[in-house]
Amino acid sequence: MSDVVNARRPYDSRRRREQAAQTRRDIETAANRLFRERGYVGTSMPAIASSAGVVVETIYRTFGSKAGLFKAIIEAALAGGPERAETPPGQRPAIRAVIEEADPRRKLELYADTQPGVHGRSGQLYRVLVGAADSDPELKAVLDGLETQRLHGLGGLAAQLVESGELRSDLSVDDARDLIWTLCSTAVHDLLVRQCSWSSERYRDWLAAALKRELLNESAL
Repeated sequence: MSDVVNARRPYDSRRRREQAAQTRRDIETAANRLFRERGYVGTSMPAIASSAGVVVETIYRTFGSKAGLFKAIIEAALAGGPERAETPPGQRPAIRAVIEEADPRRKLELYADTQPGVHGRSGQLYRVLVGAADSDPELKAVLDGLETQRLHGLGGLAAQLVESGELRSDLSVDDARDLIWTLCSTAVHDLLVRQCSWSSERYRDWLAAALKRELLNESAL
């Protein structure tokens, strides 16, 4: 009898993991849609639970809080999907290509090429986040954490430019990092694409040119 029970346990465990993963996907899908449609404050946990077909307690058990759920959703959007969000940024193909590119001009072009997609996937959620951060200290911590993480990551890109010997002589690595962080921000993207009606291609090309102009010495241009 014990042999039969033991034989079934791996199957049951696997099935429970699959069910938990599906439940998580259902919650994230429902929350992603509702946050985009109604904003953060206008989206209630009961509404998310109803749309996902779960009880509210399941959401809290899975994500800890409403802010924790929002964090998971925007991180997935930034990465290009929940599965990619589990991969460190430096191991994602597009970012890996930027890191491995030796030519600083081409490196900045490759990075600029990633930005329209990032803003297209996450821009709406980011605007929701900025708009609601002051209403929820935990959500404010999510915003601050994302920006700190972005700034840290761009510090690595700036350091690579220093190593190439092509960074402008009047810029420190922190200066370069701050310039990339600002030029690639959602705010700048939205001014040009949303308010000035630039195409994604025009924004990408402008960004690549601006990064090279602001960061590289004349001999590298």
